[in-house]
Amino acid sequence: MLPCNIVVLSKFVKIIQIHMEIAGLLLAALVGISLGLIGSGGSILTVPILVYVMGINPVLATAYSLFIVGTTALIGGIQSAIQKKVDFKTVLIFGIPSIIAVYSTRLWILPLIPNELFTIGTFAVTKSIALMLLFAIVMILASISMIRPSKKSTDDDEHASMKYNYPMILLEGAVVGILTGLVGAGGGFLIIPALVLMARMPMKLAVGTSLFIIAAKSLIGFIGDLQGNQVIDWVLLIKFTASAAVGIFAGIYLSKKIAGEKLKTAFGWFVLIMAVYIIVKETILKN
Repeated sequence: MLPCNIVVLSKFVKIIQIHMEIAGLLLAALVGISLGLIGSGGSILTVPILVYVMGINPVLATAYSLFIVGTTALIGGIQSAIQKKVDFKTVLIFGIPSIIAVYSTRLWILPLIPNELFTIGTFAVTKSIALMLLFAIVMILASISMIRPSKKSTDDDEHASMKYNYPMILLEGAVVGILTGLVGAGGGFLIIPALVLMARMPMKLAVGTSLFIIAAKSLIGFIGDLQGNQVIDWVLLIKFTASAAVGIFAGIYLSKKIAGEKLKTAFGWFVLIMAVYIIVKETILKN
């Protein structure tokens, strides 16, 4: 009787796993849709989906996120380049320090972080918990940026003159690179405001340029993981990425139909709710 119960339980668990993977792949399309619509938010969705829906370890999920978001952003970036909505000079200025920072963080800094950082009473703050809490903080900052109404300015003019604040753009690139390396966040919500405010870049041009920057630093950061001891599930990774790639084409199409400001605000509230959920899940509800 006992072996029979074990077989039934095993089949039930397998069915649950299959359904969770299907749900995860469907949600992966949201990653692409977000990137296609507003040029950011991909990694904000990717890591929680991988961790809470597909059961991936948080540290490994940040590595997977780099590949998924990087590949999807590259597809969107190429599409934007075809439409002449990418400034490659800015890609280099912002991208070089960002790429160096994310590669260094993934290859050298992240492995140095101990598995258990400290304890508060009986609660042990592990590396995985710390990364998820840091990610939640990033999500809150992202949500505030998206919920806050955009200021109307002449920067929306496609012919507005661009002005490069090189030191600030270089510094911003390095900071975003470190953030990307730690939590697997593409940083579009930081890149786009930086390009609009510091380079006086039109919004549509900033979105396309951001996609190329996200792609470059995310994929190079993932290369840093390949040189470590991470075991990569390539089948899962490719399926998730393919679903996200379909989503970005849908997002680019929908961007022509939906008011970007309204969508950005709604997405910001969604991200804020998810951030609160992660904080509660990793602290109060943690076993």
